[in-house]
Amino acid sequence: MQKLPPLSALTLLLVSTFSLADNVEQRSTLNDQQEVAVTIYNNNLALVKDQRKLKLPGGQVALAFRDVSAQMRPETALLRSVSAPGSLAVIEQNFDFDLLTPQKLLEKYVGKTVGIIRMNPATGVETREEAQVLSAQNGTVFKIGERIETGIPGRIVYGELPANLRDRPTLVMSLNNSGAAAQNVELSYLTGGLGWKADYVVELNAADDKLDMSGWVTLNNTSGASYRNARLQLVAGDVNQVQRVNVTGSRVRSEALTMAAPAAAKMSEESLFEYHLYTLDRPTTIAENQTKQVALLSAANVPARKEFLLKGNDYYYQSSYGDLGQKLKIGVFIELENKESSHLGMPLPKGIIRVYKKDAAGNAQFVGEDNIDHTPKNEKVRLKLGDAFDVTADKKQTDFKKVAGTSKYNYVFESAYEIVLKNAKKEAVTVKVQEPMPGDWSVMSASHPHVKGASNTAVWNVTVPAEGKTVLTYRALVRY
Repeated sequence: MQKLPPLSALTLLLVSTFSLADNVEQRSTLNDQQEVAVTIYNNNLALVKDQRKLKLPGGQVALAFRDVSAQMRPETALLRSVSAPGSLAVIEQNFDFDLLTPQKLLEKYVGKTVGIIRMNPATGVETREEAQVLSAQNGTVFKIGERIETGIPGRIVYGELPANLRDRPTLVMSLNNSGAAAQNVELSYLTGGLGWKADYVVELNAADDKLDMSGWVTLNNTSGASYRNARLQLVAGDVNQVQRVNVTGSRVRSEALTMAAPAAAKMSEESLFEYHLYTLDRPTTIAENQTKQVALLSAANVPARKEFLLKGNDYYYQSSYGDLGQKLKIGVFIELENKESSHLGMPLPKGIIRVYKKDAAGNAQFVGEDNIDHTPKNEKVRLKLGDAFDVTADKKQTDFKKVAGTSKYNYVFESAYEIVLKNAKKEAVTVKVQEPMPGDWSVMSASHPHVKGASNTAVWNVTVPAEGKTVLTYRALVRY
């Protein structure tokens, strides 16, 4: 008969057994999730608030909070009880993002013993051998009996799953529960792998003086988690962050972007500190490895102004150059005002504006795109769409002389210029000629009136007739 242990030893054994039972890992999955809120910033940063309904025993609990972001910043994680504030105290936490794969499982068994099952192809009989895993880097090395084998000699059988190898990213917390068993808890944390940007689609009218605009938010989720029916908020602005290295990354499944008809605005906007917060009016699911678009704004009949711009340089005002270029490119710009009277007036997050215009058959054709920075209400939006095909310029220096000066600190130069603006279009255009002038300058004479656009800039607005040309001449004096 087996001898019974002393009472003190038996008591210690029972206490130890009960402690182990009390510390059995409690697992929480997405099935426990009540709601999730995601606030995404421009620079690959998001705040996740994951609320779940759990049943927790009293005292010390080991809680495995599964299906969190694989790019979580664990130092930012905060668990709290919503239904019983102050009842949960986290003692320790571990972030397990090493996910279960055949290769990872093999790597965790280096130095340990596994079973190798082989099948005789002739008889179909399976045999099993014990093998020690020596290496799993760039192939596998096994010690089977007294021999060393490389490659996978058969099916590998593992005794158990390593404790720190998970099938989903998991935050494991050791905590004390002084509240009820059933509680609503919320885990909040910052994570990488979630970002957003604004994209805008603009359609110009036939006269290029009005446009329709649709704004879209493009969400990109490579965080390693999905967020089902999430309350989505977006923060526009440049939030300062300490530089960190991302834990992991993954491929993105892109979805084609298409022209869409104007839609009703789907987001409300408010000020937040020195930023702007946009809130989606309905829950949305942000799936793992997905690019998603959500409507931001819609505006019709926005007044616009087209501008042809020829921009010069300042180097030829201090030396003789002669010919300065033939068929010079003239930039084409569209300008609009972000104000309520123009049917806009919402702070515009930075992004790309793509502009379309219908051809004679009524088909929308792409005519250019440009980036905009964060644009407050009542500010102008200026877009460069490209260079004009039918409007060009020939430019030359017709005269140059040094009027006075003996060194580079007291030179005075006088120079004259001729700019021939040509227009092959069937309607007249106005070209803005912008000349940056160095030093202390003045326009001595000119064929057209000019304005001082800035301290170093002379500006002419020159009308060029349909299928014709206009010659702009001027003489300038610069002092250094």
